[in-house]
Amino acid sequence: MSAGAPGGEYASSPLPEHLTVAGWRVALIVASFNIALPGFLNGAQTGLALGFWPAALAALLAGLILCGGACLTAWVAVRTRLTTYLLIQRSFGRWGAALVNTVIAIVHYCWFGVNVSFFAGAIVALVAQGYAIPGDFTAFVIAGSMLMIVSTIFGFRALDRLALVAVPLLGVILATVAILAVRRYGLVLAPSANPPEPMSFGIALSAIVGGNMLTVAAMPDLSRYIRSVRGAVSSMVLSFPVATPLLLVAAALPALATGETDIMKLVTMLGFGLPVLLILILSIWTINAANLYSASLSMSATFPKVREWVFICLGGAVGGSFAVMGIIDSFVPFLLFLAILIPPIAAIYVIDTLVTFRDRDAAQTLEALAWIRWPAVLTWIGSIAIALLLERHGLTLTTVPMIDATILATAGYLGVMRLGATAPADHHAQDLGTD
Repeated sequence: MSAGAPGGEYASSPLPEHLTVAGWRVALIVASFNIALPGFLNGAQTGLALGFWPAALAALLAGLILCGGACLTAWVAVRTRLTTYLLIQRSFGRWGAALVNTVIAIVHYCWFGVNVSFFAGAIVALVAQGYAIPGDFTAFVIAGSMLMIVSTIFGFRALDRLALVAVPLLGVILATVAILAVRRYGLVLAPSANPPEPMSFGIALSAIVGGNMLTVAAMPDLSRYIRSVRGAVSSMVLSFPVATPLLLVAAALPALATGETDIMKLVTMLGFGLPVLLILILSIWTINAANLYSASLSMSATFPKVREWVFICLGGAVGGSFAVMGIIDSFVPFLLFLAILIPPIAAIYVIDTLVTFRDRDAAQTLEALAWIRWPAVLTWIGSIAIALLLERHGLTLTTVPMIDATILATAGYLGVMRLGATAPADHHAQDLGTD
């Protein structure tokens, strides 16, 4: 789930300094993003594939990598006080940003599909406990998608407040599941002989990072509120390096003890009843409402003539279709794709802040935006294509696809800039046209 969206206060200009807050407040919000059922599934599959200690090491390294990336994007936000949308727009141009934001919205819709699959799984678990609820997985996906669409359109603010309760409760449930599973089935540290998703250490690391990379790339939406660079760095250090390994431990231990990665089945195996399943459903509901809301804001900013509710309905329909088609069965490949798709976007707008717009006032850089900045767009697409091609043929620069894509984007963009192919947005806009 994204760390924010291009809406809210000062969505089209730098945030004033008097609205900034202490970094620890943002750290708590960022850490809460790690407490989610998709992260549990990822951790469970990683634990079964690698064993506990290698999986824990992968999670620790992933937390450090995410922290490093988030420190950079948070630093950019503190320096410019701009939203992610504006940072992308000034780096990629207006049309380039429309392409990037459309892709990001589709990613949100994919996450919607993953989460609504968990929702349907929870209803199936209720049926297995004897509750007479008519329907099957597909019917529950459709019904859940419709409910989430309606509640996002008419009651997102209430659901957003419910998330403040649902997320801590979900954390307690996941910790309890881990403790009870170890007590009942014993402590198992060795990997499974037949894991449901075999993976190498590098692939596991990339998958864990991929599951959180959209949050890192969209971090400026939150971190622009942090008072100082020191506070921004501190907030990132207090979030990813702590929350990512903890969730892995909470997921890997019960998975290794029972061989089960489905949280709904684990909950019923351990004797939890209706209240716990309802809390899981509530947490899924609030997260998916946020996915639809974030995607709709992004798309509305990109296509202002289309009403926001249209994108919410579209997102629910597309995400529900992904769930019915079985996106949950391709969860790790989805995460690996995110790990290749998203990091180059952040790398490009970070480089632009450090180099292209280094000595310029943030507000001035927004005054004459290019229609499209081809160096950024082509570097992004090219780095994705090369990284996917390398992975398909079993080739790698670092054994971690996410790092490969980031290196390719960084080196490519710096190389293009060194050749003089880029220029500050206002000069470039004169060549390509502005509003």
